[in-house]
Amino acid sequence: MKNEWIIIAVILVCLIAFALYLIRRNQKDKEEYARFLNETEIKHKSRPEEE
Repeated sequence: MKNEWIIIAVILVCLIAFALYLIRRNQKDKEEYARFLNETEIKHKSRPEEE
């Protein structure tokens, strides 16, 4: 019975660590995507508009 709780605790710690990793990675990707959009927007604005 005691071994089951140890295994469950290890699995829960791993799941929490994985969730935190995914959240952190998502935030990093969101910042990179926003930076990419800002760079492309600046490039488009610097070109003379063709009508």
